[in-house]
Amino acid sequence: MHKFTVQSLCLVASAVSVLIPASAGAAGAADVRASAKAALIVPLPDKPPGAENDTPALVSLGKKLYLDKRLSANNSQSCNSCHNIEGKGAGVDNEPTSPGAFGKRGGRNSPTSLNAGFQFAQFWDGRAADLVAQAKGPILNPGEMAMPSEAEVIKKLKATSDYPPLFAQAFTAGGDQLTYDNLARAIAAFERTLVTHDRFDDLLKGNDTSLSAQELKGAELFLKTGCTTCHTGPLIGGNMYMKVGLVNPYETSDLGRFAVTKDNDDKFKFKVPTLRNIALTAPYFHDGKVATLSDAVKKMAWHQLGKELKDDEVKAIVAFLGSLSDKARAAK
Repeated sequence: MHKFTVQSLCLVASAVSVLIPASAGAAGAADVRASAKAALIVPLPDKPPGAENDTPALVSLGKKLYLDKRLSANNSQSCNSCHNIEGKGAGVDNEPTSPGAFGKRGGRNSPTSLNAGFQFAQFWDGRAADLVAQAKGPILNPGEMAMPSEAEVIKKLKATSDYPPLFAQAFTAGGDQLTYDNLARAIAAFERTLVTHDRFDDLLKGNDTSLSAQELKGAELFLKTGCTTCHTGPLIGGNMYMKVGLVNPYETSDLGRFAVTKDNDDKFKFKVPTLRNIALTAPYFHDGKVATLSDAVKKMAWHQLGKELKDDEVKAIVAFLGSLSDKARAAK
């Protein structure tokens, strides 16, 4: 996974704007594909890093844990409660902020768990380096699943009839394998299977008919406007931090990554979200205060790029973003 500086991404965005014809909609599928490649936007790999070591038994255990409300203090909350992947669930609960086991809401919007294994860090502020570290947090968070300690989690699981043999099957080194570390490893293994497949990747792979004319126009505008300064790479995001309100201030009291690093330069910086499946994961931004994708596009153009988009430009970009939805989940 690439990591980029703001300066290098600005150069990429400038290069992309040169490649694209000046009139919106003029580029065909091949032109959009070439411009996307210049912006380092490539198809998602089939598997995230680390998935090559995941066994079926480990993934199966991880899925069971991900869906199990017994991991919460009052048996009311699972990972899936805030990051729903059942049915056509897009790895979110579509709430501005999520209620925890005892009804208290968190301060940030729950990001999608789809394709999370490709991201360079986890959580909006990047406080978890990987999926294993991320999986450990919500279970013990008093505002989320509210279990009092790792020891209490393991005690609860060992008292069940189903988990001890499943851990023994998934972790074969011998001895007591029902540990909190292994619990997190199993959940991470399951989350690495949550890879989506969309029509824009079909275009990137050579299918010139996978996007409509309106979607191609939106893709062209997305690439030309400067959105790829932050939204680049296979996830079209998820690989850097950026200040929210970079050009025009965005009103928020959340200091973002500063809470992790205590570096003043990190105030109001958040991980740039992936745009894969973005049409399915409303509401938007770290605070969940933007209800629609149209408003999110308008606000990002203004706050991050200092640009006011016309209504027809917003409509086209939103159409393009719809092509980034998982085909199975977007199907009617």
